[in-house]
Amino acid sequence: MNDMYFIIAGIIVGFCVGITGVGGGSLMTPILISFLRVEPHIAIGTDLLFASISKFCGSLVHARKLNIVWPIVLWLAIGSIPASLGTTWALDHFMGGAKDYKKLLTMVLGGMLVLTGVSIVFRKQIEAWFSRRRHSQAMHNDQHSVVLKNKPLIVVMGIVLGVFVTLSSVGAGAFGVMALVLIFPQLPMIRIIGTDVAHAVLLTLVAGIGHLLSGNVDYHLLMLLLIGSIPSIVIGTLVSSRMPEHAIRRILGITLLLLGINFIVHPSKPKAPDQPKTVAAQPATEKPVQS
Repeated sequence: MNDMYFIIAGIIVGFCVGITGVGGGSLMTPILISFLRVEPHIAIGTDLLFASISKFCGSLVHARKLNIVWPIVLWLAIGSIPASLGTTWALDHFMGGAKDYKKLLTMVLGGMLVLTGVSIVFRKQIEAWFSRRRHSQAMHNDQHSVVLKNKPLIVVMGIVLGVFVTLSSVGAGAFGVMALVLIFPQLPMIRIIGTDVAHAVLLTLVAGIGHLLSGNVDYHLLMLLLIGSIPSIVIGTLVSSRMPEHAIRRILGITLLLLGINFIVHPSKPKAPDQPKTVAAQPATEKPVQS
């Protein structure tokens, strides 16, 4: 397929990420599989490294603005990194190969897309519901004790994210934010987002390296996606204040929801068998008539 299609995919996804802050892995992987006909294991493996690189710049901005709660990142990583490595090992040793676990990857991708789509569409309602549970005391006054109290829950959340992000490349963004809101309803949203982005960089990097070692990363495809996405993320961020962010989020969420349902209903589409090549019969060469 023409390289320009992949650059355009990077531009579209990067612009959505710049405007809404979500849609990286959850939008890129379905585009690669459904529209650009990339094999699911290659799309997921390549997208994980793509997500890690593209999220790194955002994490630096959050770090400079002190929006990252590092103890939460640490305990999330304690759960997610071993879970990601274990998932990659299990795929390679118990599923045989990429063709054997293609259906599993696609079904998990569909489920994570449905959850992510719901979390995006109903994000305002979810945030409003949890805002009523916020404590009157500011989080920074009791941050250390709250993290210590919730350590087991944070580690479990990390394990869940480690498994499902490695299998689908989806969930480290919007779904991870919603999970942190569940555990820390009193934490300001900007700090939840910053913490989630920092953890997502670590998780997608480790999961991406695992897929890389399994041969599931296309370097050429990764380069094309980055060429398209990095400038468009900057442009999307600059014009985000002038765009109808709420409407774009709703459209994005509904799109992911429908794509997820499609992947669940049709987990893998077998390729048409190769047609046997027919060799045209060669005309018999006539011997020269001797006079």
